[in-house]
Amino acid sequence: MTDARDVHEDPTPGGEAAGSRKGAASAERGGGAVSSGQDAAGSRSGASRSSGTGSHLMHAVREFVIVVGLALVLSLAVKTWLMQAFYIPSGSMEDTLVEGDRVVVSKLTPRPFELERGDVVVFEDTGRWLVRAPTAERSGIANVLHETFVFVGLLPNDSDSHLIKRVVGLPGDKVTCCTQSGKLTVNGAEITESYLKPGDAPSVEPFDITVPQGRLWVMGDHRSDSGDSRYHDPSRDGSTGSVPIDDVVGRAVAVVWPFSEMTWLGQPSTVFSAVPDAR
Repeated sequence: MTDARDVHEDPTPGGEAAGSRKGAASAERGGGAVSSGQDAAGSRSGASRSSGTGSHLMHAVREFVIVVGLALVLSLAVKTWLMQAFYIPSGSMEDTLVEGDRVVVSKLTPRPFELERGDVVVFEDTGRWLVRAPTAERSGIANVLHETFVFVGLLPNDSDSHLIKRVVGLPGDKVTCCTQSGKLTVNGAEITESYLKPGDAPSVEPFDITVPQGRLWVMGDHRSDSGDSRYHDPSRDGSTGSVPIDDVVGRAVAVVWPFSEMTWLGQPSTVFSAVPDAR
């Protein structure tokens, strides 16, 4: 009986398999092992994959930098010419605005759009109305990031160099307090100020001023807690208590934080409707 294993064994003397000799001969003619070509191909394939991964990573980084750069440029442009966010640090405008509110200010007012009586405006404190309190210093990197985000408009300005008040008198207006009924008059017309904090009088201090040209008479809605034009006018003629229009950053148009208090800041519709133009 023939062993089944004989079918696969080499019938030639020495017992070396024919396939082995052919493989060896083929390998010798080829100058090396068959597997060497496969290893080289594998190395080339690995290098190609590594190069491709690096290229994709550089492309992604470049794309990210471009997108972030464009976003910062756009944000800076919006802040410079269109709008800017500000933080409300005090209660001088209650109940219209309360401490901690964030408001958006339109820079399209006073130019190209004109200011109107009743507008709530943010202006630079060039008259030094504010008392500068010492503030906590931020660490190096935190301060750089904060100032950068404020500069490009991604964070609200919480500096102590701006104020927010309501415009009561325009250039040339005669503003007087108070009538026998305890109300302000503008150009002789008595006004009922619906935006005042409940319980507050229009003013406890009498005054009678004419707003100089190029300036505004501004007051807080929380009259008993507002250091406004009234308290910075020692001459009592409106020349020092009024604010230069050139100092106005813009008109507050909306409360955007907290979300639960989001609202538009429109003009009081009827408060100044009966006020005639200044003579």
